Amino acid sequence: MEYGKLVEVYESLDATQKKHDKRDIMAEFFAEAGDELPEVVLMCLGKPYPDWKNTEIGISSNMMVEIISQATGHSEEDIEEKWKDEGDLGLAAEHMVENKTQQRLVAGSLTVQKVIERIRKVADMEAKAINRSVDQSKKKSEIADLISSADPREARYVTRTVLRTLRLGVAEGLVRDALDHAFLDGEHAEDIQRAYNMTNDFVEVSEAAREGVEALAELEMELFRPIKSMLAMKVENIEAGFEKVGEPAAIDYKYDGLRAQIHVKGDRVKVFTRRLEDVTEQFPDVVESVKGNFELEEGVIDAEVVAYDPEDGGTIPFQKLSRRIKRKYEIQKLRKEIPVEVRPFDLLHDGEPLLEESYRERWEKLSEAVTEEDQELRLVDHEETSDPEDVNRMQHESLEEGHEGIMMKNLDAEYKPGSRVGYMVKLKPVMETLDLAVVGAKWSEGRRSDWLGRLYLGCYDKEEDEYLEVGKMATGLTDEQFQKITEKLEPLIVNEDGRKVDIRPEVVLEVEYEEIQESPTYSSGYALRFPRMKAFREDKNEADSLEKIKRLYEEQK
Repeated sequence: MEYGKLVEVYESLDATQKKHDKRDIMAEFFAEAGDELPEVVLMCLGKPYPDWKNTEIGISSNMMVEIISQATGHSEEDIEEKWKDEGDLGLAAEHMVENKTQQRLVAGSLTVQKVIERIRKVADMEAKAINRSVDQSKKKSEIADLISSADPREARYVTRTVLRTLRLGVAEGLVRDALDHAFLDGEHAEDIQRAYNMTNDFVEVSEAAREGVEALAELEMELFRPIKSMLAMKVENIEAGFEKVGEPAAIDYKYDGLRAQIHVKGDRVKVFTRRLEDVTEQFPDVVESVKGNFELEEGVIDAEVVAYDPEDGGTIPFQKLSRRIKRKYEIQKLRKEIPVEVRPFDLLHDGEPLLEESYRERWEKLSEAVTEEDQELRLVDHEETSDPEDVNRMQHESLEEGHEGIMMKNLDAEYKPGSRVGYMVKLKPVMETLDLAVVGAKWSEGRRSDWLGRLYLGCYDKEEDEYLEVGKMATGLTDEQFQKITEKLEPLIVNEDGRKVDIRPEVVLEVEYEEIQESPTYSSGYALRFPRMKAFREDKNEADSLEKIKRLYEEQK
């Protein structure tokens, strides 16, 4: 398929804000896509791979400026100037291609297959990078070749796809509904959602949807392909918890640790975060604990990895544990400094997928599968009760031991990946923090002029599939935090206007604040009073929702 045909679809999607129109545009396109359906589904989401592969393309905005210069012959200064004028590097690329100073000897039209294969090739280089300078040069040449082959409109969307700034308002739910209308008469969104929950892979789901409902029903969870974690709602008190999850309920400690999905088959063990990152190499102790204490030949464990003090056994907060998540070196040293124990609380697979079985059945199977001979792997502290006094006692015991509170769970519920459906709730005694994405920043002045400060915080509007500002954080950061934040944010800059920069919303911070106020200043309509950073959320790639901001605002009134 010619890439230009996909670009026409992009432009149609960009031209409307109506979800039904977007759905119908994609449904028509998917129905005509033929063998390239999986690729165009991914490209409508702006992703070269399914989510579970968790790949990084590794091209920053500044590197993209160099690539456009290499492809078009324009100076980097001219490109940056156009970028500032347009506020979009994709539009700057379009302008530079339209006014090339150099032409290819052999021009060739782009295909969807060529674009996605080239981006995947660059992502694979990023994953295997050894000599950074050599790899960066090769990566730039590969993308420059795409820009050189593109017409101006194509160059705009190649650039946006590489930078992951497609911003067409296309979320997973819209793709699900478009597949339903393209192949199943708009009556089977639930069947498609179930298949996606099981696989986390729209490549397989799109192919199955084209074959029919029976093919969708055959898709199941597979080992070493992580799925999204089921998420908990927050409740304010025990009574509200029982109202949500029913009686009796399972009551578990809520730990301040790393949510981990652990896949096992024989001697092979893989550890994935809630963001679907493979952190197996960073946690060899988790691998050893699971190998020594898990009785099943194969399975998938949902667990919390909790850090403890090697001197006194006390709990270490996630903020310190997070140092191990990204670390690629000195792993054994960190393992000794920040030892961990594994606290399993659910079993998602025991040779067969268990997602559609009740939590009661899953817990019984987990209890039989975990031996607990090693102190480093123990089942979560767990009771089943209808008595509020039992819940209150467990909550106080959890807090006294340095944990965050408790979870209350519906014993009859299935496992719903990625959903907050009320099957489990969390009860924390303190004011709830918010997980917010950094969507913008300003270069500091004076002594800190090389660092990004004044961070603009964003919540996620699920309805519009966009991030909205909810305040800015300007004080309370140490020099070390300024430096670390700058290192994380600088590769994510998508636009610069003087000292102000726009940031791709991939860095999530846990934020404390005094209160939430209504505000016309910020696009969300709300502002946090005195926001301050508590920790990096290395395990999350999506901010809390606008709906949550609204709920917390109403609750504090």
